[in-house]
Amino acid sequence: MAGAVVLPTAAARTQGRPLSACRFEAAGTGNVRAIIDGRSFTLEDGREIRLAGIEVPLPPAAGESGPRAEAARAARAALESMLAAQSVELRQNAAGVDRYGRARAMVYVMRDGVARSVTHEMLARGFARVSAHVGDRPCAEELLAQERAARRAKLGLWSEPYYVIVAAESGTQLAAERGRFTVTEGNVLSVRESAGTIYMNFGRRWSQALTATISKRDQGVFAAAGVDPKKLENRRVRVRGWIEERNGPRIELTRPEQIEIAERD
Repeated sequence: MAGAVVLPTAAARTQGRPLSACRFEAAGTGNVRAIIDGRSFTLEDGREIRLAGIEVPLPPAAGESGPRAEAARAARAALESMLAAQSVELRQNAAGVDRYGRARAMVYVMRDGVARSVTHEMLARGFARVSAHVGDRPCAEELLAQERAARRAKLGLWSEPYYVIVAAESGTQLAAERGRFTVTEGNVLSVRESAGTIYMNFGRRWSQALTATISKRDQGVFAAAGVDPKKLENRRVRVRGWIEERNGPRIELTRPEQIEIAERD
């Protein structure tokens, strides 16, 4: 994992192009007091901030070792390298406080006279993945582009097994990811609708291959983003979310940013 902590600059990969889709509304400023994990930190005024739009490896339990623990420590080290003792600007696109009192925000730091997004840099350096619920389509597309660039270049954790894209037809790999945020990819074998739910099946045996589900009540959100699940049959698709076990591995899709057409990459 030592190689995963190499921190290339995001600026080199964006080639000076402005990244502005995730600016949102100003929500205050503060000075960073301590880094908690790869996406969370506290400010000197006591507020706990969680970076919006990304997922990172979960903090290891006390005494835990192995690839997952090392990945979590690498992500935390990356965030610390960006934020330790920094003044930050917070921006939000909604009331961004979760049930634990943590504020979810896009976080910006000044570097070389330019306000730079920490979320974008965590993705560009390969230490985070785009969340299932970004909440804003243009922002999600911008973040996914950062993630794809880091993955292609095998930066950060993309050079490690922890961030491997799981095969959607592999029951063994999917079972190992149960309860975890996962990015998985495969060919959509069929798309069916039953009892108010759309089922995207990645294999003939539901107990082995992934099934991605969309509730009919959420179909309008996908349609507004130009995503028609029924047209994904026989396409190679990448989906992201939390693996559940419901007569086989399943990911519930509630936002269009959870779906990418993999064959376009």
